[in-house]
Amino acid sequence: MKLCIAAFSFSLLSNSFQTCTSFTTPDTSLISRTSSSERLTINYNIEVNNLESNNKLRNRIYKSTSLNVATLRNPSTTQDVVIDDIVPSPKSYLDEGFVFGLEGSGLSRPKGKKTNVVVEGDQLETRPYQVAMVGVTFFVHATIALFALNDLSVINQGNLLLTTLQAVATIASSWVIADLGSGILHWSVDNYGNGRTPVMGNIIAAFQGHHSAPRTITERAFCNNVHKLCIPFGIPTIALIRLLAGSSHPLVAVFFTVFCSLEILSQEFHKWSHMPKAKTPSFANKIMKLGLTIDRSPHALHHTAPYEGNYCIVSGLCNKLLDSSGFFRKMEHMIYKINGIESNSWKLDPVLKEKTLGGVYKLNP
Repeated sequence: MKLCIAAFSFSLLSNSFQTCTSFTTPDTSLISRTSSSERLTINYNIEVNNLESNNKLRNRIYKSTSLNVATLRNPSTTQDVVIDDIVPSPKSYLDEGFVFGLEGSGLSRPKGKKTNVVVEGDQLETRPYQVAMVGVTFFVHATIALFALNDLSVINQGNLLLTTLQAVATIASSWVIADLGSGILHWSVDNYGNGRTPVMGNIIAAFQGHHSAPRTITERAFCNNVHKLCIPFGIPTIALIRLLAGSSHPLVAVFFTVFCSLEILSQEFHKWSHMPKAKTPSFANKIMKLGLTIDRSPHALHHTAPYEGNYCIVSGLCNKLLDSSGFFRKMEHMIYKINGIESNSWKLDPVLKEKTLGGVYKLNP
């Protein structure tokens, strides 16, 4: 009798491994017995776990048998399948929907003065290609600006005073617009896209990851710090502008060479705003005091979740106007109406989202 039961159990066990998820009640006609009060109960519990490491299924079967002396009649089988909840892997800066600060984002802000390199393959040490990229970019920008100023002098028939006044006015206006541009750029990369976004992916990852450890930027040397911005504001951009403007509109070239140079340098100004005064170069402290570059206190206001304001990092001149007017909230609302994409600030602060959708755009109404 025991041999019969063992053979039946082994047969049923083999069948369960082949099907993995289903069992067939055995044909009771093959096992006929007379006593109805004595029975065999066989329970199978299958637990299927999803293994993150190799994404394979593992089956574990537990068998318990209870037998009362006599014969087997109409054995019953019970199947319980339990699938454990799969805990999602932390999101990466390369994933769609990644937002620093959200639970499960994969990034948390470490306590104390710690560095945190977010982009895979990124390093704090300066590499030769970064020096070459930055050096060549600024050399070409300066060359184009000088040729444009020469064209301006020719147009003004050598009038040095007029040429100087026009150049100064153009540079000053470019400085103001560059601050505005840095704010729009900062807002866009903080709130939209991820590490896979074409062209801007590394910049987006660096800016969003910067919130996890603001001090990291202070450990970067100049070329290591600014080289990423040489891609959107580098040689191809300014060369195309110069080509389109031509020699008859030299002030256009002057304006945009200064603008693009300041956008690249904004990351260095940004770095200074995170450094203590004692460790910041003396000339940097002086121009910061003059209001030509972003100061420490205004920028510190940005580093509070949900990072919804104080985006401008050239001089910070435009921050108050942009935040009090609700400029960025209006932009976010407009984008949401067009494609349904929420800004990261909304995801971090549902109240901010509710206010914006309700038409309350001012940062501090």
